[in-house]
Amino acid sequence: MTAPSQTTYTPPEPIDTGSVKKGAVKFGPWRGDADKPAGQPPAPLPPEKRVGFAVVGLGRLTLEELLPAFADCKKARVTALVSGTPAKLKAVATQYGIDPGACYSYEQFEQLGDNQNVQAVFIVLPNAMHREFTERAAAIGKHVLCEKPLATSSADARAMVSACERADVRLMTAYRIHYQPHNLRARALVQGGTYGRAISISATNVQTSSPDAAHQWRHKLDMAGGGALPDIGLYCLNTVRFISGEEPVEVMAWQHSPTGDPRFAEVEATVSFMLRFPSGLVANCHTSYDAREDKHQRIQLNRATIDMPNAYAYEGQRLFIGERHGDDSGNTELTLAPVNQFAAEIDHMAECVIEGKTPDTPGEEGVRDHVLMEAIYESARSGRPVKV
Repeated sequence: MTAPSQTTYTPPEPIDTGSVKKGAVKFGPWRGDADKPAGQPPAPLPPEKRVGFAVVGLGRLTLEELLPAFADCKKARVTALVSGTPAKLKAVATQYGIDPGACYSYEQFEQLGDNQNVQAVFIVLPNAMHREFTERAAAIGKHVLCEKPLATSSADARAMVSACERADVRLMTAYRIHYQPHNLRARALVQGGTYGRAISISATNVQTSSPDAAHQWRHKLDMAGGGALPDIGLYCLNTVRFISGEEPVEVMAWQHSPTGDPRFAEVEATVSFMLRFPSGLVANCHTSYDAREDKHQRIQLNRATIDMPNAYAYEGQRLFIGERHGDDSGNTELTLAPVNQFAAEIDHMAECVIEGKTPDTPGEEGVRDHVLMEAIYESARSGRPVKV
Protein backbone atom coordinates (compact mmCIF):
# COMPACT_ATOMS: atom_id res chain seq x y z
CA MET A 1 0.00 0.00 0.00
CA THR A 2 1.42 3.35 -1.02
CA ALA A 3 1.67 5.94 1.73
CA PRO A 4 -0.13 9.23 1.05
CA SER A 5 2.17 11.92 -0.23
CA GLN A 6 3.13 14.62 2.24
CA THR A 7 2.14 18.17 1.37
CA THR A 8 4.55 21.00 1.99
CA TYR A 9 2.97 23.81 4.01
CA THR A 10 4.16 27.27 4.90
CA PRO A 11 6.15 26.82 8.13
CA PRO A 12 4.67 28.49 11.23
CA GLU A 13 6.37 31.54 12.70
CA PRO A 14 7.26 32.07 16.39
CA ILE A 15 4.09 34.10 17.03
CA ASP A 16 2.12 30.89 16.38
CA THR A 17 4.46 28.25 17.80
CA GLY A 18 5.29 30.09 21.01
CA SER A 19 8.29 29.14 23.10
CA VAL A 20 9.03 26.97 26.10
CA LYS A 21 10.27 28.74 29.22
CA LYS A 22 10.89 26.89 32.48
CA GLY A 23 8.80 23.96 31.27
CA ALA A 24 5.79 26.06 30.26
CA VAL A 25 4.64 27.07 26.79
CA LYS A 26 4.42 30.86 26.35
CA PHE A 27 2.90 32.88 23.52
CA GLY A 28 3.50 36.50 22.59
CA PRO A 29 0.67 39.02 22.11
CA TRP A 30 -1.48 38.40 19.03
CA ARG A 31 -4.37 40.81 19.44
CA GLY A 32 -4.55 44.56 18.93
CA ASP A 33 -4.32 47.19 21.65
CA ALA A 34 -8.08 47.78 21.59
CA ASP A 35 -8.78 44.25 22.86
CA LYS A 36 -8.13 42.69 26.22
CA PRO A 37 -4.78 40.83 26.08
CA ALA A 38 -5.10 37.07 25.78
CA GLY A 39 -3.86 35.14 28.79
CA GLN A 40 -1.20 32.48 28.75
CA PRO A 41 -2.21 28.80 28.53
CA PRO A 42 -2.42 26.87 31.80
CA ALA A 43 0.87 25.37 32.93
CA PRO A 44 -0.04 22.55 35.32
CA LEU A 45 2.71 20.70 37.10
CA PRO A 46 3.09 17.01 36.20
CA PRO A 47 1.02 14.90 38.63
CA GLU A 48 4.09 13.50 40.38
CA LYS A 49 5.34 17.04 41.14
CA ARG A 50 2.08 18.34 42.57
CA VAL A 51 1.57 18.60 46.32
CA GLY A 52 -0.45 15.65 47.58
CA PHE A 53 -3.34 16.52 49.90
CA ALA A 54 -5.21 14.32 52.33
CA VAL A 55 -8.73 15.75 52.57
CA VAL A 56 -9.98 15.31 56.13
CA GLY A 57 -13.77 15.30 56.40
CA LEU A 58 -16.25 14.39 53.66
CA GLY A 59 -19.17 16.70 54.37
CA ARG A 60 -21.15 18.96 52.05
CA LEU A 61 -18.41 21.51 51.40
CA THR A 62 -15.87 18.82 50.55
CA LEU A 63 -18.16 16.89 48.22
CA GLU A 64 -19.93 19.83 46.59
CA GLU A 65 -17.01 22.24 46.17
CA LEU A 66 -13.55 21.14 47.27
CA LEU A 67 -13.04 17.75 45.65
CA PRO A 68 -14.42 19.03 42.32
CA ALA A 69 -12.11 22.06 42.63
CA PHE A 70 -9.02 19.85 42.62
CA ALA A 71 -9.77 19.19 38.95
CA ASP A 72 -8.95 22.87 38.29
CA CYS A 73 -5.77 22.84 40.39
CA LYS A 74 -2.39 23.15 38.67
CA LYS A 75 -0.14 22.42 41.64
CA ALA A 76 -2.18 20.15 43.92
CA ARG A 77 -3.86 16.75 43.81
CA VAL A 78 -5.88 14.58 46.19
CA THR A 79 -3.86 11.58 47.34
CA ALA A 80 -5.75 10.47 50.47
CA LEU A 81 -9.11 10.76 52.22
CA VAL A 82 -10.03 10.72 55.91
CA SER A 83 -13.57 10.22 57.19
CA GLY A 84 -15.49 8.87 60.15
CA THR A 85 -18.10 7.24 57.90
CA PRO A 86 -16.75 4.05 56.24
CA ALA A 87 -19.47 3.71 53.59
CA LYS A 88 -19.06 7.31 52.49
CA LEU A 89 -15.27 6.99 52.50
CA LYS A 90 -15.45 3.98 50.17
CA ALA A 91 -17.96 5.61 47.82
CA VAL A 92 -16.03 8.87 47.49
CA ALA A 93 -12.71 7.06 47.01
CA THR A 94 -14.27 5.10 44.16
CA GLN A 95 -15.64 8.26 42.55
CA TYR A 96 -12.28 10.04 42.62
CA GLY A 97 -9.99 7.10 42.00
CA ILE A 98 -8.31 7.18 45.40
CA ASP A 99 -6.42 4.01 46.35
CA PRO A 100 -8.31 2.16 49.12
CA GLY A 101 -4.97 1.94 50.92
CA ALA A 102 -4.95 5.75 51.12
CA CYS A 103 -8.31 5.94 52.91
CA TYR A 104 -8.25 6.38 56.67
CA SER A 105 -10.62 6.65 59.60
CA TYR A 106 -10.11 9.41 62.17
CA GLU A 107 -8.51 6.83 64.47
CA GLN A 108 -6.02 5.91 61.72
CA PHE A 109 -5.06 9.53 61.05
CA GLU A 110 -1.46 9.12 62.25
CA GLN A 111 -0.87 6.53 59.52
CA LEU A 112 -0.78 9.46 57.10
CA GLY A 113 2.70 10.09 58.46
CA ASP A 114 3.91 7.02 56.53
CA ASN A 115 2.21 8.02 53.28
CA GLN A 116 4.89 9.69 51.16
CA ASN A 117 2.28 10.83 48.65
CA VAL A 118 0.76 13.17 51.24
CA GLN A 119 2.57 16.43 51.98
CA ALA A 120 -0.39 18.42 53.33
CA VAL A 121 -3.82 17.94 54.86
CA PHE A 122 -6.95 19.96 54.18
CA ILE A 123 -9.05 19.98 57.35
CA VAL A 124 -12.75 20.34 56.54
CA LEU A 125 -14.30 19.27 59.84
CA PRO A 126 -16.67 20.88 62.35
CA ASN A 127 -14.94 23.88 63.93
CA ALA A 128 -14.38 22.25 67.32
CA MET A 129 -12.27 19.52 65.68
CA HIS A 130 -9.86 21.88 63.90
CA ARG A 131 -7.38 22.22 66.75
CA GLU A 132 -7.07 18.49 67.43
CA PHE A 133 -6.49 17.52 63.83
CA THR A 134 -4.14 20.42 63.15
CA GLU A 135 -1.99 19.40 66.10
CA ARG A 136 -2.10 15.76 65.01
CA ALA A 137 -1.10 16.74 61.47
CA ALA A 138 1.78 18.88 62.69
CA ALA A 139 3.00 16.03 64.90
CA ILE A 140 3.41 13.78 61.83
CA GLY A 141 5.08 16.51 59.78
CA LYS A 142 2.22 17.44 57.45
CA HIS A 143 1.43 21.00 56.35
CA VAL A 144 -2.09 22.19 57.17
CA LEU A 145 -4.75 24.02 55.18
CA CYS A 146 -7.66 24.51 57.61
CA GLU A 147 -11.19 25.63 56.80
CA LYS A 148 -12.42 28.81 58.43
CA PRO A 149 -13.01 29.69 61.18
CA LEU A 150 -9.63 28.45 62.33
CA ALA A 151 -11.05 27.14 65.63
CA THR A 152 -13.76 28.00 68.15
CA SER A 153 -11.68 30.45 70.21
CA SER A 154 -8.60 32.63 69.91
CA ALA A 155 -6.86 30.44 72.51
CA ASP A 156 -7.32 27.30 70.40
CA ALA A 157 -6.31 29.17 67.25
CA ARG A 158 -3.09 30.35 68.90
CA ALA A 159 -2.36 26.79 70.02
CA MET A 160 -2.70 25.64 66.41
CA VAL A 161 -0.25 28.30 65.23
CA SER A 162 2.23 27.30 67.94
CA ALA A 163 1.96 23.59 67.12
CA CYS A 164 2.74 24.22 63.45
CA GLU A 165 5.62 26.55 64.29
CA ARG A 166 7.20 23.94 66.56
CA ALA A 167 6.85 21.28 63.86
CA ASP A 168 8.13 23.66 61.15
CA VAL A 169 5.09 23.09 58.93
CA ARG A 170 2.90 25.67 57.18
CA LEU A 171 -0.54 26.58 58.54
CA MET A 172 -2.95 28.35 56.21
CA THR A 173 -6.45 29.57 57.00
CA ALA A 174 -8.80 28.81 54.09
CA TYR A 175 -10.03 32.32 53.31
CA ARG A 176 -11.12 31.77 49.71
CA ILE A 177 -12.19 35.40 49.24
CA HIS A 178 -8.51 36.42 49.20
CA TYR A 179 -8.15 34.49 45.94
CA GLN A 180 -11.38 35.67 44.29
CA PRO A 181 -10.84 38.12 41.36
CA HIS A 182 -13.61 40.63 42.10
CA ASN A 183 -12.59 41.05 45.72
CA LEU A 184 -8.94 41.27 44.68
CA ARG A 185 -9.84 44.03 42.21
CA ALA A 186 -11.86 45.89 44.86
CA ARG A 187 -8.88 45.67 47.19
CA ALA A 188 -6.57 47.11 44.52
CA LEU A 189 -8.97 49.97 43.81
CA VAL A 190 -9.37 50.84 47.49
CA GLN A 191 -5.77 50.49 48.59
CA GLY A 192 -4.47 52.10 45.39
CA GLY A 193 -6.52 55.24 46.06
CA THR A 194 -8.03 55.12 42.57
CA TYR A 195 -11.21 56.87 43.72
CA GLY A 196 -9.92 58.50 46.87
CA ARG A 197 -10.26 57.26 50.42
CA ALA A 198 -12.77 54.63 51.52
CA ILE A 199 -15.36 56.24 53.80
CA SER A 200 -17.65 53.32 54.59
CA ILE A 201 -18.21 49.68 53.73
CA SER A 202 -21.53 47.86 54.02
CA ALA A 203 -21.25 44.08 54.17
CA THR A 204 -24.20 41.68 54.29
CA ASN A 205 -24.02 37.89 54.37
CA VAL A 206 -27.31 36.24 55.28
CA GLN A 207 -29.07 32.97 54.50
CA THR A 208 -31.78 30.76 55.96
CA SER A 209 -31.54 27.55 57.95
CA SER A 210 -33.82 24.56 57.39
CA PRO A 211 -36.61 23.81 59.90
CA ASP A 212 -34.59 20.91 61.35
CA ALA A 213 -31.34 22.89 61.56
CA ALA A 214 -31.12 22.26 65.30
CA HIS A 215 -29.69 18.86 64.37
CA GLN A 216 -26.91 20.36 62.25
CA TRP A 217 -23.49 20.78 63.87
CA ARG A 218 -23.43 24.46 62.88
CA HIS A 219 -26.30 25.03 65.31
CA LYS A 220 -24.57 23.29 68.24
CA LEU A 221 -22.47 25.64 70.33
CA ASP A 222 -19.87 23.09 71.41
CA MET A 223 -19.15 22.12 67.79
CA ALA A 224 -19.47 25.48 66.02
CA GLY A 225 -18.39 28.01 68.66
CA GLY A 226 -21.23 30.33 67.63
CA GLY A 227 -23.95 30.77 65.04
CA ALA A 228 -24.08 33.01 62.00
CA LEU A 229 -21.05 35.08 63.03
CA PRO A 230 -18.22 32.51 62.83
CA ASP A 231 -19.78 30.76 59.85
CA ILE A 232 -20.90 33.40 57.35
CA GLY A 233 -20.43 36.69 59.23
CA LEU A 234 -16.73 35.94 59.26
CA TYR A 235 -16.67 36.67 55.52
CA CYS A 236 -17.86 40.22 56.20
CA LEU A 237 -15.32 40.71 58.97
CA ASN A 238 -12.31 39.25 57.19
CA THR A 239 -13.07 40.71 53.77
CA VAL A 240 -13.44 44.23 55.14
CA ARG A 241 -10.00 43.87 56.72
CA PHE A 242 -8.60 42.41 53.51
CA ILE A 243 -9.98 45.09 51.19
CA SER A 244 -9.20 48.07 53.43
CA GLY A 245 -5.75 46.89 54.51
CA GLU A 246 -6.55 48.23 57.98
CA GLU A 247 -7.17 46.70 61.38
CA PRO A 248 -10.21 47.87 63.37
CA VAL A 249 -9.63 49.68 66.65
CA GLU A 250 -13.19 49.49 68.02
CA VAL A 251 -16.28 47.34 67.55
CA MET A 252 -19.93 47.74 68.45
CA ALA A 253 -22.40 44.88 68.05
CA TRP A 254 -25.93 43.61 68.57
CA GLN A 255 -27.26 40.07 68.32
CA HIS A 256 -30.71 38.48 68.25
CA SER A 257 -32.36 35.07 68.21
CA PRO A 258 -36.12 34.51 67.90
CA THR A 259 -37.67 33.29 71.14
CA GLY A 260 -38.71 29.65 71.19
CA ASP A 261 -37.02 28.71 67.92
CA PRO A 262 -35.17 25.41 68.51
CA ARG A 263 -32.73 26.22 65.71
CA PHE A 264 -31.31 28.98 67.86
CA ALA A 265 -31.48 27.39 71.28
CA GLU A 266 -27.68 27.32 71.47
CA VAL A 267 -26.36 29.75 68.86
CA GLU A 268 -27.34 33.21 67.67
CA ALA A 269 -29.46 33.78 64.59
CA THR A 270 -28.40 37.32 63.75
CA VAL A 271 -25.48 39.62 64.48
CA SER A 272 -25.00 43.21 63.35
CA PHE A 273 -21.68 44.88 64.05
CA MET A 274 -19.77 48.04 63.29
CA LEU A 275 -16.01 48.29 62.91
CA ARG A 276 -14.13 51.57 63.30
CA PHE A 277 -10.71 51.88 61.65
CA PRO A 278 -7.79 54.28 62.26
CA SER A 279 -8.35 56.15 58.97
CA GLY A 280 -11.93 56.97 59.93
CA LEU A 281 -13.37 54.19 57.78
CA VAL A 282 -16.48 52.59 59.29
CA ALA A 283 -17.76 49.17 58.26
CA ASN A 284 -21.37 48.16 58.89
CA CYS A 285 -21.74 44.38 58.80
CA HIS A 286 -24.81 42.18 59.07
CA THR A 287 -25.08 38.41 59.17
CA SER A 288 -27.96 36.04 59.83
CA TYR A 289 -29.15 32.46 59.57
CA ASP A 290 -32.73 33.74 59.45
CA ALA A 291 -32.98 35.95 56.34
CA ARG A 292 -33.28 35.19 52.64
CA GLU A 293 -29.90 34.72 50.98
CA ASP A 294 -28.01 37.93 50.20
CA LYS A 295 -24.25 38.36 49.93
CA HIS A 296 -23.73 42.01 49.05
CA GLN A 297 -20.82 44.36 49.61
CA ARG A 298 -20.84 48.12 48.97
CA ILE A 299 -17.82 50.40 49.31
CA GLN A 300 -18.28 54.18 49.38
CA LEU A 301 -15.23 56.26 48.46
CA ASN A 302 -14.59 59.97 47.92
CA ARG A 303 -15.21 59.81 44.17
CA ALA A 304 -17.00 56.54 43.52
CA THR A 305 -19.12 53.73 44.87
CA ILE A 306 -18.19 50.08 44.36
CA ASP A 307 -21.17 47.69 44.40
CA MET A 308 -20.51 43.95 44.62
CA PRO A 309 -23.50 41.59 44.38
CA ASN A 310 -22.70 38.02 45.45
CA ALA A 311 -19.42 39.22 46.94
CA TYR A 312 -19.11 36.24 49.31
CA ALA A 313 -20.75 33.59 47.12
CA TYR A 314 -19.03 30.57 45.60
CA GLU A 315 -19.68 32.03 42.15
CA GLY A 316 -21.59 34.78 40.37
CA GLN A 317 -19.67 37.78 41.73
CA ARG A 318 -20.16 41.12 39.97
CA LEU A 319 -18.47 44.49 40.41
CA PHE A 320 -20.01 47.85 39.48
CA ILE A 321 -18.33 51.23 39.81
CA GLY A 322 -20.59 54.25 40.13
CA GLU A 323 -18.85 57.53 39.33
CA ARG A 324 -19.23 60.89 37.63
CA HIS A 325 -18.41 61.28 33.93
CA GLY A 326 -18.40 65.01 33.14
CA ASP A 327 -21.97 66.21 33.53
CA ASP A 328 -23.24 62.64 33.78
CA SER A 329 -22.96 59.84 36.27
CA GLY A 330 -23.39 56.13 35.76
CA ASN A 331 -22.43 52.60 36.67
CA THR A 332 -19.73 50.66 34.88
CA GLU A 333 -19.47 46.91 35.33
CA LEU A 334 -15.97 45.44 35.30
CA THR A 335 -15.96 42.09 33.53
CA LEU A 336 -13.40 39.78 35.11
CA ALA A 337 -12.49 36.29 34.02
CA PRO A 338 -14.07 33.69 36.33
CA VAL A 339 -11.74 31.77 38.61
CA ASN A 340 -12.49 28.78 40.82
CA GLN A 341 -11.63 30.43 44.12
CA PHE A 342 -11.33 27.08 45.90
CA ALA A 343 -8.80 25.84 43.33
CA ALA A 344 -6.85 29.11 43.59
CA GLU A 345 -6.81 28.80 47.38
CA ILE A 346 -5.59 25.18 47.27
CA ASP A 347 -2.95 25.95 44.65
CA HIS A 348 -1.65 28.82 46.78
CA MET A 349 -1.14 26.43 49.68
CA ALA A 350 0.61 23.98 47.35
CA GLU A 351 2.87 26.77 46.13
CA CYS A 352 3.78 27.64 49.73
CA VAL A 353 4.71 24.00 50.39
CA ILE A 354 6.80 23.79 47.20
CA GLU A 355 8.60 27.10 47.72
CA GLY A 356 8.73 27.08 51.52
CA LYS A 357 7.00 30.44 51.83
CA THR A 358 4.39 31.81 54.23
CA PRO A 359 0.75 31.70 53.02
CA ASP A 360 -1.05 34.95 52.27
CA THR A 361 -3.67 33.85 54.82
CA PRO A 362 -1.57 32.23 57.57
CA GLY A 363 -2.81 30.90 60.88
CA GLU A 364 -2.23 34.30 62.45
CA GLU A 365 -4.90 35.74 60.17
CA GLY A 366 -7.38 33.28 61.64
CA VAL A 367 -6.27 34.16 65.18
CA ARG A 368 -6.90 37.86 64.55
CA ASP A 369 -10.46 37.20 63.40
CA HIS A 370 -11.15 35.13 66.51
CA VAL A 371 -9.96 38.02 68.69
CA LEU A 372 -12.30 40.35 66.82
CA MET A 373 -15.25 37.95 66.98
CA GLU A 374 -14.78 37.63 70.73
CA ALA A 375 -14.88 41.42 70.96
CA ILE A 376 -18.05 41.46 68.85
CA TYR A 377 -19.75 38.98 71.18
CA GLU A 378 -18.57 40.95 74.22
CA SER A 379 -20.02 44.16 72.79
CA ALA A 380 -23.32 42.44 71.99
CA ARG A 381 -23.55 41.13 75.58
CA SER A 382 -22.58 44.39 77.26
CA GLY A 383 -24.29 46.81 74.89
CA ARG A 384 -21.11 48.89 74.79
CA PRO A 385 -18.30 49.52 72.30
CA VAL A 386 -15.18 47.40 72.78
CA LYS A 387 -11.66 48.58 71.96
CA VAL A 388 -9.51 46.05 70.11
